[in-house]
Amino acid sequence: MARLLQSLGFDDQRDGMQGARITIGSILFPALALGLAAVFKFGESWFSQMPASIDFVPASIAAVLLIGTAFAALQHAEIIGAKTGEPFGTLLLTIAVTIIEVAIMASMIEYGDDDPTEAREAVFSAIMIVCNGLVGLCLLLGGFRHHEQQLQPMATSAYLAILIALSVLTLILPDYTTSSYGPTLSSSQLVFVSVLSVLLYSTFLFIQTVRHRSYFIDVHVAAAGHGVAKPSRAMTIFAVVGLGASLLGVSLLAERVVPGLEEGLRWLGVDDVNRVTGAAVAMLVLLPESMNSIRAAMRNALQTSINGALGSVVATIGLTVPAVALLSLATHREIMFGLEKRDVMLLLLTLLLSVVSFGAGRTNLLTGLVHLVVFATYVFLLFVP
Repeated sequence: MARLLQSLGFDDQRDGMQGARITIGSILFPALALGLAAVFKFGESWFSQMPASIDFVPASIAAVLLIGTAFAALQHAEIIGAKTGEPFGTLLLTIAVTIIEVAIMASMIEYGDDDPTEAREAVFSAIMIVCNGLVGLCLLLGGFRHHEQQLQPMATSAYLAILIALSVLTLILPDYTTSSYGPTLSSSQLVFVSVLSVLLYSTFLFIQTVRHRSYFIDVHVAAAGHGVAKPSRAMTIFAVVGLGASLLGVSLLAERVVPGLEEGLRWLGVDDVNRVTGAAVAMLVLLPESMNSIRAAMRNALQTSINGALGSVVATIGLTVPAVALLSLATHREIMFGLEKRDVMLLLLTLLLSVVSFGAGRTNLLTGLVHLVVFATYVFLLFVP
């Protein structure tokens, strides 16, 4: 198992970006993923004639390649991050992952069942998975190894301010508007909220990369980064191409895996298939960045870990919601963004817990455990609502 993880690049003993390298897996998995996606594209008639007893085989192979390709994306992003430095490396992977999520969500809306809650469930799932599951795991593992870890309070306060504002405006406010029926926004309200989301996220990027970049640089990474050789230009160009191929492969295969997942959930008798599917899609899309955050926490670079974790969920709301809103206006399909009461309570609990956890600038394993308890509650309620 250790050798397998090392071949995929999941070796937390490496010191930050010093171990960033190109491996066989980072080349093989994207190539196989794109090849299988092409087979699915041009061999659709052949797959439609496949016996029902073995029709799960292509989807299973696609799922395995999808996970391997996600790890490959992580490796390529590490190389680019070593060249550009923080926080640009983490930011690159965050935006790339968000583009994939938008592509998958657009595919679900366009070709899936006419369900107006798909976008809402995907965005809400991303918040719960990242802010409770991923953050909790990072804090728990990091606290177990290093006892206490430090982070930049100004950076986390910036993340949480954007997260609180965007999540309330997009997921709670629609429940209380009166211009449209149900937990929805009217066309003008949808445009207004979308413009605010883009404005807030753009301002946040300016703060993160220009005005107050020092807030988001981990002190441990900065101390270890002196004298570390950066990747060559050729390796960086290869990593850029590899990252694009990996992300494209993940996006294309996810479109094949999601329908199979929905059928499997229906066969198992799951009541709310859309909520579980939204959570599964969010986990698949966030997998590369999740691995990056976990590894950073394990090597005591907690601020880098939080940059990846909270950055992904902020980008999810700030960019995904406007994209889905634009798609809704273009296709005249209704989108329900307002959460149910149970989910509103989970969201508010998550936001309050995040403020408490990061307010002191120091964390330990108890902080992570509390987040994981809330995440376990969320997962339990997926199947037992």
